[in-house]
Amino acid sequence: MKNGILKFKRKPKIISSYSVVGHMEKSGPLGELFDEYSNDDKFGKNSWEKAESEMQKRAFSGALNKSGLIDTEIDVLLAGDLLNQCVGSNYGLSCFDVGYLGLYGACSTCSEGLLIGASLYSGGVVDSCAVVTSSHYCSSERQFRFPLEYGGQRTPTAQWTTTGAGAFILKDEGNVEISEGMIGKIIDKGISDINNMGAAMAPAAIDTIKRYFLESEHSPEFFDLIITGDLGYEGSEILKDLLLKDGIDIRNNHIDCGLMLFDRKAQDVHAGGSGCGCSAIVMASDIIPRLASGELKSVLFLGTGALMSPVSLFQGGTIPAIAHLVRLSSLNSHN
Repeated sequence: MKNGILKFKRKPKIISSYSVVGHMEKSGPLGELFDEYSNDDKFGKNSWEKAESEMQKRAFSGALNKSGLIDTEIDVLLAGDLLNQCVGSNYGLSCFDVGYLGLYGACSTCSEGLLIGASLYSGGVVDSCAVVTSSHYCSSERQFRFPLEYGGQRTPTAQWTTTGAGAFILKDEGNVEISEGMIGKIIDKGISDINNMGAAMAPAAIDTIKRYFLESEHSPEFFDLIITGDLGYEGSEILKDLLLKDGIDIRNNHIDCGLMLFDRKAQDVHAGGSGCGCSAIVMASDIIPRLASGELKSVLFLGTGALMSPVSLFQGGTIPAIAHLVRLSSLNSHN
């Protein structure tokens, strides 16, 4: 496998998933699908960062309860968030008795976690694992942009960071299988506008999709959905247009988690949603249940992430990006 498709010989199943969201997400188009929400975006804590840790704790606990497992039955926990040193995950999951690997893939963390978990399972290194990731609008704004009190004007290309956490348990049973994967490459096209993440991340998604279909025996039409998370409106349009120029047409089955989560006009989120938690809660609450029921048969999920830091941006650096891919298949007997 040199830069190619990971063919998992021992394919893990997603046996449970769980989503925890804030009031904004609960008010959106997918609101009724989420497992848990709070009208208080501090989730009973005294800071936004502690609230994010609380969301991770609740998401992992919920996924465990759904699976019928306890923490000591999980071989490894893969988790990450947008905060410096992944403190949302580190503090939120410290109460569990399970081996822990922290990840930073920005908004690609959910797909990165699923990809690594599937690889560990396929290789026989683990028999079970969990993937957890989160983001919080207020903690992210404080770290990457301005304190909320500043009241800065948002540009039309800006995306709204999701307040939410998603968790997944991987094991040897269930109706949703992780059948393939592809590791993303770092792609930097010189974009430096922090308010246009879609433009920075779209080239990474293009690179991964082109490499996948170059090697795959399937065409885009084979898949019920090709899901990105989260390019928003700007990035999604760039993705579809540039792929079409290369002869790859995903216009009929492409969706973006950042566009699914919110009503762009009614909720005033400009180009859509973003953040580690965005694709995690959309996949956990909407896509995985539809695969489990057999409504969807096969989907490609590409988590897209902007791999910058506040320091690199303040120094005038560009925004490198990445897109990790996993293929999810339904094993429902009614297919």
